[in-house]
Amino acid sequence: MPNLLLLHGALSHSDIFIPYLNTLSQYFTIHTPLFSGHGNLELPAEGISIEKYTQELSEYCEVNKLTDVSIFGHSMGGYTALCYAMKNPENVNSIITLGTKFDWTEEQALKESKMLNPDVILEKIPQYAQLLESQHGSKWKQLLPAIADLMIDLGKNPPLENNLATINIPIQIMVGDKDNMVTLEESSRVYRSLPNAKLAVLPGTKHPLDKVRPSLLLNLIKDFWNLS
Repeated sequence: MPNLLLLHGALSHSDIFIPYLNTLSQYFTIHTPLFSGHGNLELPAEGISIEKYTQELSEYCEVNKLTDVSIFGHSMGGYTALCYAMKNPENVNSIITLGTKFDWTEEQALKESKMLNPDVILEKIPQYAQLLESQHGSKWKQLLPAIADLMIDLGKNPPLENNLATINIPIQIMVGDKDNMVTLEESSRVYRSLPNAKLAVLPGTKHPLDKVRPSLLLNLIKDFWNLS
């Protein structure tokens, strides 16, 4: 069976893919790695970055002898998948990204990172704080500023910028029409910059993966990978 990697977003968890495993495992051997700092994995002393997560993905594929993988990446997972494909084109068959932010500028990154203050989240969105604690344990308060640093680093040096034309594998860029973090415009720009891409807009769909209708997403996945 071909291998499919499911990559979670920043501050998320691979458990988010549970509603999809039954269906997708009929067609693929599924892999749901966690990025460091997430779930029960420690935050690296040197901090985290997209480069670090790309390296972790590379090591995961090496250890598990994965070549010719298909990848579905949500949000940051999609960005990491494209960075991995840029560096290891021979290892990747095709990629679907959903809700991946591509327009990283320093100004944008600072704006996004300001929302990742643990004290503000505890006060303003306590239910989100509870979710983060249930997924990542007490270190969620350290994970937030680490992700903020990752965003600021991305704003200063977005690795995909000017390199999209080199990624020649089949890719489907997907975005929800109600996503308040990712614009249709940036998704469309990236779709046009990739030599072998499709674009899908999910109606009535917000950014978080648990707000996406599984039947809608599975239909788009099946269509892209010709699964019947």
